[in-house]
Amino acid sequence: MENKEPILFYEKKFYCFSNFSSFAVEWKGSLWMTLEHAYQSAKFTDENIINEIKNARSSYDSKKIAQKYPDKVKNDWEDLKLSIMEEIIRAKLEQHPYIQEKLLQTEEREIIEDSHKDAFWGWGPNKDGENHLGKLWMKLRSEINK
Repeated sequence: MENKEPILFYEKKFYCFSNFSSFAVEWKGSLWMTLEHAYQSAKFTDENIINEIKNARSSYDSKKIAQKYPDKVKNDWEDLKLSIMEEIIRAKLEQHPYIQEKLLQTEEREIIEDSHKDAFWGWGPNKDGENHLGKLWMKLRSEINK
């Protein structure tokens, strides 16, 4: 019998899909401690802010640093963020065979970023969010399966 249960990011077995998971990512010529570090840095052109984010001790800290500079975020960030996230996820996936293996283990099941706070990237407080992060992982899974 086929398992139809959705895959939730924050289950230990699939936490590797989280931006906060401890998988370094080489992207745009730099090595980032986590996907979250790379993503947060992409919001800025100011090298001092980028370096502060790059040197953050954790993915949580990288996000907090980025939040200190809302007036410095690229003007077109809202138009760019989905394609940037896809680029960085793709890099993470290509650089870590373990994550490729985990992604293939999801088979055709829905992948959900089960964040109770974020209804854009995840399913949000009412579990009816846009789940863009999950959708990007499923898109890349379908590319691997071709």
